[in-house]
Amino acid sequence: MADYLGRIQKGDMYGGLVAAIVSIPIALTFGVASGAGPEAGLYGAVIIGLVATLFGGSKTLISEPTGPMTVFMTAVFASNIAEYGLHSGITYSFTIVFFAGAIQILLGYFKLGRYFRLMPYSVISGFMSGIALILIVMQLPAFLGHDAVKGGIIGLIKKLPELLSYVNYWELVIGLSALLVFLFYPKSWQRRFPSQLAVLIFFSFLVYLLPGNAGIRLIGAIDLGWPNFNLPVIPLDHNWSSVFLDAFLLALLGSIDTILTALIADSLTREEHNSNRELMGQGLANLTAGLLGTLPGAGATMGTVVNIRTGARSRWSGIMRSVFLVVLIFGAAPLIQFIPLALLAAIAFKVGLDILDWSFIKRAHKISQKALYIMYGVLLVTVFVDLVIAVGLGIFLANMLTIEKLSHLQSFNLRMVSDRTVDTAPLEDNEKEIFDKIREQVYLFYLSGPMIFGVARAIQRERKNIAPCQHLILDLQDVTHLDTTVLLAIENMVDEALELGKSVYLVPGRKNVEKRLQKLELQQKIGEENIFRDRLSALRHVEALTH
Repeated sequence: MADYLGRIQKGDMYGGLVAAIVSIPIALTFGVASGAGPEAGLYGAVIIGLVATLFGGSKTLISEPTGPMTVFMTAVFASNIAEYGLHSGITYSFTIVFFAGAIQILLGYFKLGRYFRLMPYSVISGFMSGIALILIVMQLPAFLGHDAVKGGIIGLIKKLPELLSYVNYWELVIGLSALLVFLFYPKSWQRRFPSQLAVLIFFSFLVYLLPGNAGIRLIGAIDLGWPNFNLPVIPLDHNWSSVFLDAFLLALLGSIDTILTALIADSLTREEHNSNRELMGQGLANLTAGLLGTLPGAGATMGTVVNIRTGARSRWSGIMRSVFLVVLIFGAAPLIQFIPLALLAAIAFKVGLDILDWSFIKRAHKISQKALYIMYGVLLVTVFVDLVIAVGLGIFLANMLTIEKLSHLQSFNLRMVSDRTVDTAPLEDNEKEIFDKIREQVYLFYLSGPMIFGVARAIQRERKNIAPCQHLILDLQDVTHLDTTVLLAIENMVDEALELGKSVYLVPGRKNVEKRLQKLELQQKIGEENIFRDRLSALRHVEALTH
């Protein structure tokens, strides 16, 4: 309880206030961009932030609707509304949010949080940059004075001639002017008066003064009554499985986004978050969001960095942020209706620019060609095909390349020691002395380090060398891990040697390796009398048989 009952520090109060100010324009932007409405974004910022702060595994992380989550939910809302109609489509969409939260809770409960840290950076970079490009490009209709276009990037490209045939120049000027402000806004002002809030106030007031608002599209009046309670409802037709698939993918996306932000928070505070608790807290927040009909969320990098850099050091900063948000939202409710949609598009555009991994994009070709191909491959698939396929394909390719590299390196730890290779063998002087006497009749098969499944092919290639010898010694005393595929390859080598009438001797080494061999009953095949505690004992036994 000490985690929650400590004194509120001045830095927590100020960090919460500034984080709340930063959240308002972004929450409005993502609410409108998703199609769920500005209310869903605002309430999402309050509810997600409060619940995740209370139950998450990081003291200073700020959670709210984020760019990646909004891009995914935009597609979910669009597809469900098109298939089931407005009311049912929205209900099914928030059901997906509910189950996504439940899945995140399970991920944390089963302590899977650490695995999200192991995702290859090239995949993360390509995925986040792809989402950023989607967020940037999809703002084009709003800049030109049009409603959102269905069909993603491909749909936008097809509609481009139609969009360019009519342009609302007032909205274009507002959008471009806001972008210029973002680009040239003094960094020294950013901490005390964020650029997003500055353009929101200035351009909204400007539009308010224009006669008839100059035909500029505005957010309009918003309903800030209590959020609607939404019981999860699963469609009973053949598409019910898509609800769980979308929920699973949303949970993965939110988990990745959150853990990455938590790691950034750790680097700033020099503390270490609890990944599993963070996923459970974030899952509970998204489960609540699904019930109350708000946008889902994840750890937000911008809000978290602002929170910490303005002095936040405890959970009170996140709690006070939600309190300030409620006060600011209801206090500014009459003015929110005058915010131009083109201005929100400019804010989303700026968020997209911030999400783009400029650092890695500029240096990837110098670091690794393979990482470069994976990063751009994931980026292109994210933009033009599907978010999920992009992540799955990227992880698959990155892991395959890693396994190939590790297998190549591990193949050097696999040696068939014969009369021609004894000088390079890992033998002590007394072992070499014995080996010199029996070198023409024995093959010493030596493995070391962790043996992963990619090494199995190298083992198979060595089986042809068994034929000339009379005795085969399998030396595993330096093996730290034995993969199932490698274990089966060793079993095949033993079977082949026994079929050829050879004598086989085993040095299992470590207890974990010996247990794996016992489960395969390899010792029974070889014979307990042919199992030795070390290589020297096995060599002495063969020497006694041959002399």
